[in-house]
Amino acid sequence: MPTITLLEVQKNNKERVNVYLDGEFAFGLNVMDAVLLRKGQELDDAAIVELKHKDAIVKAYDQAVQLLARRPYSIQEVKQKLSRKDRPPDVVAAVLERLQQYGYLDDAAFARYWVDNRTRFKPRGSRALRYELMQKGVASTIIDDVLNEELEEDDAAYRAAQKRARRMRGSTKAAFEQKVGGFLQRRGFNYGTSQEALRQVVAELEEEDPEFFQEDG
Repeated sequence: MPTITLLEVQKNNKERVNVYLDGEFAFGLNVMDAVLLRKGQELDDAAIVELKHKDAIVKAYDQAVQLLARRPYSIQEVKQKLSRKDRPPDVVAAVLERLQQYGYLDDAAFARYWVDNRTRFKPRGSRALRYELMQKGVASTIIDDVLNEELEEDDAAYRAAQKRARRMRGSTKAAFEQKVGGFLQRRGFNYGTSQEALRQVVAELEEEDPEFFQEDG
């Protein structure tokens, strides 16, 4: 039966320990698991497989935490990223379960983040937001709840139209309404919401800058 002959802290990562069996490097472990081992201890094949499995979970978990430290992700996104390195499905499943248990993964919180971020920087309508969130694997019931709670669609359409309007000084009013109206509908706003946003923005532009629009003809 293989015997542990050396437990050596890695030079470049003090959180990991190299395990040597019968004088040869066998595998690495997280230091918290390695403290349970001792020099001279015998390990059967089942124990070795178990240790490697636990370490695979630890490494995948650490990768996921680093990813989520940058910004929130949906459960499906994290699953896809963890699966790219041909990790066993049971390892990925264990990591996802732990992340959700500790509150690092929460599709409702992710959906709120996504809607808020879009609303502030790239306003979109409910149709576009719904599509984006569904592409990220968020359940339709969660999407419905978040959109009802977080999205002020009229305000989002108005701000999207305002941003687009800055580029169009000197155009005719008809061309402005056609281009900005099409832009709003591509952003997922319905016709009625788009038209109301256009009406508000056109009225403001005409009041603030009477020469903003070029005369037709």
